[in-house]
Amino acid sequence: MRKWISFPKQVGVTSKQAHADLPEQAIYEREVGRSGFFGPATHFHHRHAPTGWSEWTGDLRPRNFDFNKLDNVATDSPWQVPMLLHNAHCKFRIWHCQQNMPFLVRNADGDELLFVHEGRGELFCDYGHITLEKGDYFSIPRSTSWRLEPIEPMQLVMIEATNGSYQLPEKGLVGNHAIFDPACLEVPDIDDAFKAQYDENEWQVQVKRHGKVSVITYPYNPLDAVGWHGDLAPVRVNWRDFRPLMSHRYHLPPSAHTTFVAER
Repeated sequence: MRKWISFPKQVGVTSKQAHADLPEQAIYEREVGRSGFFGPATHFHHRHAPTGWSEWTGDLRPRNFDFNKLDNVATDSPWQVPMLLHNAHCKFRIWHCQQNMPFLVRNADGDELLFVHEGRGELFCDYGHITLEKGDYFSIPRSTSWRLEPIEPMQLVMIEATNGSYQLPEKGLVGNHAIFDPACLEVPDIDDAFKAQYDENEWQVQVKRHGKVSVITYPYNPLDAVGWHGDLAPVRVNWRDFRPLMSHRYHLPPSAHTTFVAER
């Protein structure tokens, strides 16, 4: 990984480095950039705090959401809960799964990332069975069929990469084992629990595409794989496996703590 030497343009009174040795007459730093914290950036030095506004009107005003006050989030299907935040590239939901799902779901709009905020449960999918617990991230490839059987009531954050997929970020100078070793990633298994859940009863799959749900009915349980091989699969990692980057001198940007990235 290499980069040609470049010399940032300096105008007026500036610090020698970003986030350090700020000018006494302008101690408030403001950063603007491209591609999050991965692209070109400029730092401004202000006399007053850029966040020191006295009034803000219009749709762009800052908001503070209390998701504990949400209604209609305890449903059989994640496609029944309201979409809280969204744009062309991302969909954000909160879902409480309190009982066994009587059907399968499939997201044909993009990869899905589940974060288990509370609870514990068994997840069954095309690839097999895996146990999810508090603190788990679980990345599900697009169009994977899956369902949950909670052991304890589960509270999940769901983040869809609309028309996209999740990957691991570039680790750069800190190496491939930051902030967690990829060896920590676990995948579902065709184990005894998966084999035991199979039956010849009628099952339905709720498929979400373009935000609309279609229902496929099978005269048997479609989770009937006896094995699989390949390099595409759902993966699980728990935040307890993370070894965060820390520095007492350098201000680490939020991107230093990235777990998964999508195209946008």
